[in-house]
Amino acid sequence: MKRLYIIRHAKSSWSDMGIDDFDRGLNKRGRLDAPMMALRLKDRGVIPDVILSSSAKRAKKTAKIIADVIGFSKKVKFEDSLYDVLPSKLHSKIKKIKNKHNTAFVIGHNPELNMLASDYIGFNENIVTCGILEIEFECDKWGEIGSENAKFVSYDYPKKS
Repeated sequence: MKRLYIIRHAKSSWSDMGIDDFDRGLNKRGRLDAPMMALRLKDRGVIPDVILSSSAKRAKKTAKIIADVIGFSKKVKFEDSLYDVLPSKLHSKIKKIKNKHNTAFVIGHNPELNMLASDYIGFNENIVTCGILEIEFECDKWGEIGSENAKFVSYDYPKKS
């Protein structure tokens, strides 16, 4: 069985309208939400085997905060290819995760994450900033994941009570 956590980056800053989208950091709410959501994962005992993250500044900061709070001891894999990516390419990237890893975090952006969640499990809610969608796949290899063996497990987000 493989478990995927689709995580949208925390709330980003729009304070400098002249900055490139890739270089936008987190705003105050984002800096508060990321550790709060990480603590929720930690309280549930969720520790991934691998974290893949977009290398855009807001995703990178979100990934670093989550990794620190949950005690992830490995190196987070930051990839430019996870920024502004087609959902089919994102799916291909996930399918290439090493099979020794059973639990993966993918930290990125919308609308790609929304489309991926819709493709996998028909999830049609908007994944809000710092939202975490958990999907379980009934298979032994990442290369075998798809809608036919995907199951919704949970969806958590900062304002959920």
